Amino acid sequence: MTTQPGIFALGTPEHCYLELDLEPGRSAEDLVRGVAGLTGPLSSTGGVNLVVGFRPELWAAVAPDDAPADAAGFTEDVVGAGRYRMPATQHDAWVWVAGGNRTAVFDNARAVLASLQGVAVVAGEVTGWLYQHDRDLTGFIDGTENPSLLTAAEVAAVPAGQPGAGASVVLYQLWRHDSATWESLGTYGQEMNMGRTKPDSVELPEDVMLPSAHVARTTLVVDGEEKQVFRRNVAYGGVTDHGTAFVGFAQDRWRLHEMLRRMAGATDGVRDGLTSYLRPLTGAYYTCPSIDALARFAPPDED
Repeated sequence: MTTQPGIFALGTPEHCYLELDLEPGRSAEDLVRGVAGLTGPLSSTGGVNLVVGFRPELWAAVAPDDAPADAAGFTEDVVGAGRYRMPATQHDAWVWVAGGNRTAVFDNARAVLASLQGVAVVAGEVTGWLYQHDRDLTGFIDGTENPSLLTAAEVAAVPAGQPGAGASVVLYQLWRHDSATWESLGTYGQEMNMGRTKPDSVELPEDVMLPSAHVARTTLVVDGEEKQVFRRNVAYGGVTDHGTAFVGFAQDRWRLHEMLRRMAGATDGVRDGLTSYLRPLTGAYYTCPSIDALARFAPPDED
C-alpha cells in the first residue's frame, strides 16, 4: 500500500491548504470520489504535489477496511493548565497543494475548487511558504527531530498488516505568533523556552532544560521508545498577522493528541513555554488514505 508521496516531497517553497465541508444533500462518497479524482491529474500534469485527507469518521464510513484503527476527528477542545485551551475546528476534508512557485499552487488550488463545485464548500484557506529555508518564524530550525526520508514512512504511515495500511493521520493547526513579545525575550530567553540553541539547534543539557521547554513537552517516550512525528510545517500570513501552519503526520492519532495534551499541561499541569507566545487558532485531524485506497474511488482512466 503506497502512502501519498506528497507527504515526503520536501523542498517545495509554496503551499496552499484548503479545508472543505460537504454541501447539503451530498454524500460522503460524493466527496471522496471528487477528491480522489484530483490526485493523479494534478500531481502528474499540474506540476504540484497534492495530499488529500478526510475527516476520519467520514473516511471510515466510506472505506472501513482502509481506516487507521485509532483515527478520530478533533471534536473537543484540548483543555490544559489554567484553563488553557486548544480549539477544535474539524472539517470534512483537507487538500494540501505544494509547488515550486506561487502561480502553480494558485492555479491548481483553483482547479481543485472548480472540480469540487457543488460537492464541497471552502471552510478555510491558508497560503504558506518556507521561511529562511528550514526555520519557522521564531527564528529556530524547524523539524530538527524529523526522521530521515529513509525512515519517515515508518513514522508517518500505518504499517503493513494493520487496518488502514499505508494511510497517515495528519494534525493540522494554525498557530499565530506574537512576534514582538517573543523577540523581546532575547536569544537566551528564547532558547530556554524552546529547549534548543538558536543558531545550530543543539538540544540543551538535561540539567539546563526547563520542564516547560518545548522540546521537553513534545518529546514523547513510551517504554523507552520515542514516538516520533513527521513535521512539514511552514510559515503563513503577512507582516502584521502571521504564524506557523503545523502539519504533522503519524501512523496513529494517539501520539499527536498526547503531544498536544502535554503542551497544554493537561497531563501534569506544566504548559509548554511557547504557548505564551504562540496561540492556536485551529485544530483538526484528517486521514490521508493510501494511494491504493484512493484509486478505488477515482474515475476510470480515459483512453
